[in-house]
Amino acid sequence: MNLKRSLPNILITGTPGVGKSTISKKLADRTKFTWRDVSKLAEEYNCLDEYDPEYQCPFLNEDKLLDIMEGMMAKGGNVVDYHGCEFFPERWFDGVFVIRTNNTTLYDRLAVRGYTGKKLDDNVQCEIFETILEEAQSSYKPEIVVQLQNETEEQLLNNVQSIVDWIERWKEENI
Repeated sequence: MNLKRSLPNILITGTPGVGKSTISKKLADRTKFTWRDVSKLAEEYNCLDEYDPEYQCPFLNEDKLLDIMEGMMAKGGNVVDYHGCEFFPERWFDGVFVIRTNNTTLYDRLAVRGYTGKKLDDNVQCEIFETILEEAQSSYKPEIVVQLQNETEEQLLNNVQSIVDWIERWKEENI
C-alpha cells in the first residue's frame, strides 16, 4: 500500500469476455477515476511487438508498457483493465478484482467477438481452470484480491457498486 496516494489504484482483470471493460467504464464514470485500458495504451504507445499468428494478436512489450504506465499510476485514481495481471508491479494496486463468468456465457460472448478455434478454446479453458484468479492470488496480497461473478446485468451493477463501496472504505482507512 502506498500512503502517498489519496485515491486507490484498482486492477480489473479476468479472462477476455468476462466483462472487464464494461465494469471498468461504469466504475470510471461513477468514481471519476481514470480508466486505463491496457490494450489501448499498448497500441497508443507502440508497445506491441511482432504478431502471433496462432492467437491472431500481437505480443505485448511489457517492459515498455510498464515504463509508460509508471507515471500514470503514481497519483492513484486509476482503474486498470487487462486480462493479465502478473507482470504489473504489486505496489501499483490497492485492490485487485478478478471478474469471472460461467464458461457457457463466456463461450457465447467470445464467439460473438469472432473468437474461433484454439483462441476460443484456450480462453474458455483459462476460465475453467481459474488461471487469472490463480495469477492474481500468487502476484498480490490475498487480502486485496476479490473475485466477482459477472453473468447478468444485475451482477454487473452489483459488482460496480461493490467496488465503489470498496473505494469508499479504502478512503476512510487510508486518508
